[in-house]
Amino acid sequence: MATAQEDYIKARKLGTKEYQKAVSEGHYPYLPALDHMLENRTTLNEVPIGVMEIPIQFIVGTVTAGRQESFARNFMPLLGPETEFGTKWISLMEYQTSHGISDAIKVIEFMGKFYVMEGNKRVSVMRYLEQPTMRANITRIMPPQSASEDKEVKIYYEFLKFFKCTNLYNIMFTEEGSYQKLAAIAGQTLDEPWDEEAIKDLRSAFIAFSKVYMANGGKAYTTITEGDAFLVYLDMYKYESLKIPVQEEIKKNLSLIWKEIRIRANGNQIVFSEEPQLQKKASIPIIDSIMKKTYSEQDPLKVLFIYDGDATKSRWINGHEQGRIELEQIFPGIVKTLSCDCKDTEEEFATAVDAAAADGADLIITTSPVQMEHALKAAVKYPKIKFLNCSVHLSHEAVRTYYGRMYEAKFLLGMLAATLTKDHRIGYVSTYPIYGNIANINAFAIGASLVDPEVKIYLTWSCLKEEYWREYIKENNFNVVSGPDLIKPKNADNAYGVYTIGDGGEITNIAFPVWNWGKYYELIVQTILNDAWDVESGNVKDSAINYWWGMSSGVIDIYECDTLPYSVMKLVSMMRKGIINDSLNPFDGELRSQTGVIKGALSQRLTNEEIINMNWLCDNVVGSIPTFDELTESAQKAVLANGMPIINSDKQLDKAEQTET
Repeated sequence: MATAQEDYIKARKLGTKEYQKAVSEGHYPYLPALDHMLENRTTLNEVPIGVMEIPIQFIVGTVTAGRQESFARNFMPLLGPETEFGTKWISLMEYQTSHGISDAIKVIEFMGKFYVMEGNKRVSVMRYLEQPTMRANITRIMPPQSASEDKEVKIYYEFLKFFKCTNLYNIMFTEEGSYQKLAAIAGQTLDEPWDEEAIKDLRSAFIAFSKVYMANGGKAYTTITEGDAFLVYLDMYKYESLKIPVQEEIKKNLSLIWKEIRIRANGNQIVFSEEPQLQKKASIPIIDSIMKKTYSEQDPLKVLFIYDGDATKSRWINGHEQGRIELEQIFPGIVKTLSCDCKDTEEEFATAVDAAAADGADLIITTSPVQMEHALKAAVKYPKIKFLNCSVHLSHEAVRTYYGRMYEAKFLLGMLAATLTKDHRIGYVSTYPIYGNIANINAFAIGASLVDPEVKIYLTWSCLKEEYWREYIKENNFNVVSGPDLIKPKNADNAYGVYTIGDGGEITNIAFPVWNWGKYYELIVQTILNDAWDVESGNVKDSAINYWWGMSSGVIDIYECDTLPYSVMKLVSMMRKGIINDSLNPFDGELRSQTGVIKGALSQRLTNEEIINMNWLCDNVVGSIPTFDELTESAQKAVLANGMPIINSDKQLDKAEQTET
């Protein structure tokens, strides 16, 4: 058994190695000092937390600069064993071996990390011994109010709510909304304290996962926390399976989802496929022809569409159902499709997928972002089946996403609508405040302003609890309206697309956007039939693929009624050609929001990411983006599934909550 002095020599070697590594990388080699980070520390709000066990990995520095150069940044000693420092370290090691260090150190917690006031050497000894936790007397320092809009501060406020419910320090995240998501997975909320059993289950599940994750490659992913990886795992596997964890099962499950974790570590990057890649570049034609699977009437390509509602009632689902029917007509006998309605439960979804897998399904298509959770679990279970989800911002390797550049059609419709308004006012009905949809509103507003510089777009939403869009349109007496994009499957009326309202209330349809789902599914299926499905994935590293096709692919268009004047039809036709050949884009050139200039006239057009992540409204839009609490229950579900960041209305604790915490 090594003596305490021998342990010190080993610890010092670890410290020296870390010191040299930091210097070679251009980093500060010693412990960071909180007083250097927060020059005004003593003026900030302090909250006493008390004594509790804290994760040693979150002890990252010291409070003052006095002893910081005695340690490398990993808390290993740097001074010689003959120094007073070395002698005291060795004595502490001897005491730990014979009795065990039990006295609590004193720390300041700032932004979820701990800085030592008293007990640096005790931390060093326990880190050397690879102990997971230490007892500490904690004082929390709240971040300055001036930083309240900083992303890390927002996440920290969410952590405070989680801590208030659980008293757990070891689960940290790097993305907003993660604590709320974790609470929902555990069957809890962040509004009241959890019971002891729920806290025990979560602690046990996280520790079991973390141990296996770090031992099997997790240490390599420095851009994410163990908590981030934990949520990725829970996207694929049931939380209940971790309540009584089996390490071998966790290891096996992890082996199937490392690509998903790499995507998360890469910042959830999405590669947007702007045009269909229908052909595979043959490397060795003879081999490719042998390896390629050939579909026929005897062995058709089998596709299952899983809806989250009734196609006879939902405008959205009805469009996809018509696309499914067209798909079979385009590939008679070669493609066989089925559809089923799976409303809410994971069991219904899993049963449908199991049956499809048993029948030899090749492709499973889900048409709503709320289905992604179930689709992910199914895709991991059946890796040979291709999975698609109709969404624009969800980044996963196991399930590809697809959507359309609907803003192109909205731009044309805005121009068209502006030619008809009598009073420079147009009513606009939007659906959900989700990724991509804000761009539709702004494209419409920009298109309208090009025809009528004085036009105002009056925005309302069909997803609000306290407002009904039809009443809003009636009360404001608009003569031109951009209503819901799609017609009702049953009891259809004319209140969709761009329409005019006469003096007697009569509605006249003018034009409407078109989702050519049949064409979309034809192109997707063509990539499979041509053995080109993997063309793009082969060129993409640690990123998800989203099919983001538009008018140039024929999947998006507008339909104009015959009542339009010749000159308006010609204007729309010219602009459509410009969009198709990519010489025209509504988000090119100067852009102005309700709060000021977004970009100047000489700036390049917005990227796909900037268009999809748009969280502002054009200066000629009258209205606002609703908060989460203003949405109906079904809309909240859709928004949570799609992950829109700007609708979270409760991101910060108020001052009273901070003090109480």
